[in-house]
Amino acid sequence: MHPDGLDGPDDSYEPLRPRSPEFRAAAEALRGLREDLFHDAFAYRPLPRKEPAGRLLRRMKGRKREYAAWSRHATVGAAGALAMLIAWIDGQGGGVGLLTGLLALIPVLLTLVRPVGAFWVSLAATTITAVVGTTYSDWPWLPSSFATHLIVLTVVAIRTRPRTAAWMWLLTAAYGFVAETVFSWDHSYTNTAPMLVFSAILLLAVTVWHIRRQAEEEVTAQQTVTAHERSRRTLLEERTTIARELHDVVAHHMSVVAIQAEAAPYRVENPPPELEKAFVTIRENAVAALTELRRVLGVVRAEDYEVPDAPQPTLAELDGLLANVRETGLDVEKTVTGAVRELPQGVELSAYRIVQEALSNTLRHAPGASARVEIGYVLGGLGLRIVNGPPPNPTLIKPSPGAGHGVTGMRERVTMLNGEMTAEPTPAGGYEVTVFLPVPAPSESGA
Repeated sequence: MHPDGLDGPDDSYEPLRPRSPEFRAAAEALRGLREDLFHDAFAYRPLPRKEPAGRLLRRMKGRKREYAAWSRHATVGAAGALAMLIAWIDGQGGGVGLLTGLLALIPVLLTLVRPVGAFWVSLAATTITAVVGTTYSDWPWLPSSFATHLIVLTVVAIRTRPRTAAWMWLLTAAYGFVAETVFSWDHSYTNTAPMLVFSAILLLAVTVWHIRRQAEEEVTAQQTVTAHERSRRTLLEERTTIARELHDVVAHHMSVVAIQAEAAPYRVENPPPELEKAFVTIRENAVAALTELRRVLGVVRAEDYEVPDAPQPTLAELDGLLANVRETGLDVEKTVTGAVRELPQGVELSAYRIVQEALSNTLRHAPGASARVEIGYVLGGLGLRIVNGPPPNPTLIKPSPGAGHGVTGMRERVTMLNGEMTAEPTPAGGYEVTVFLPVPAPSESGA
């Protein structure tokens, strides 16, 4: 007796036991066949118009471009007309020729709106044409049916996917085998083998085209993602650099405030308690702000980043920058207008970096060109204009490849200071960067 008290083995879990790999492969294959050729076989899927993606199509204007958008539909229609003409000639005109011609044309045109259904209609039309046709030397595909079925297989394979093409070829082979073995008693020649050979060549070419197009789309998508990630990474690196520099600037000023607040009571003889308490509060707040600043902004430093010993550069060191640039061969001039005055250190630093990056772009993208740096001190802020001419020999001296994100970094600095910036080519073939950095008046900053 069975240990569970049953007379036989327990088969209640037999349907839940895993099937063999062969069984699962067969079930998956049948599922794919049903999905590709049986499920919604006559679903309405019109062939879309051709997008103006080609170089030739972009050059077309007006009605020519509109007509060219329907080129794929016209090609399918011409192929259907050719199959119909073959049927008309084979049927020697008359009613039989007209009927077989329509049986050749309808499946081809049906590929434009119901591609999978066109395959089944083609097989049905092949059978009817073989019965009513006047040619008995070819079986089961008469000349018109042979051309029609090849056209339908090709168009449907283009409009679907390689797996569907494989299933259509296998069903075509099965149809030919049945027609040869069951219905070919009165025919000495069958053309199933030529049909399978020609259709295999066409479907293989379509499959290779599908694979190549998919690979190109994946490469394009990957390049787009890579370019986006590279741009995002460069932008984050630029923001990190700006945050590091601002950290050094602000930390220096906060340290000065804390030291001066601590030393201020000793500079006044017999200061009142209220004044001493105010200076203590100022120092405590400055130290707390400095600690918080170092805790928050200190995370942007890399492990190998070292705080520069020298202070951050300002416009006063711009002459040294221009001297270094001239040593590389760039002819650059500087013009200063307005009353030169000391600006907030953040503005001075950003202005220096913007000029530095603009001149670096000139060296990379316009080697041998001359440049001009214009600095304007106005009442509401600071104006910058860096313009360069075209390279003297663009065919002999090639530009150096760059990351392409220098302008992005400049915009980040300008945006941080609520400024305005334009960067665009000049009519002469050079490039111009114009920046305005607002600086509040002393009364506003004091308020």
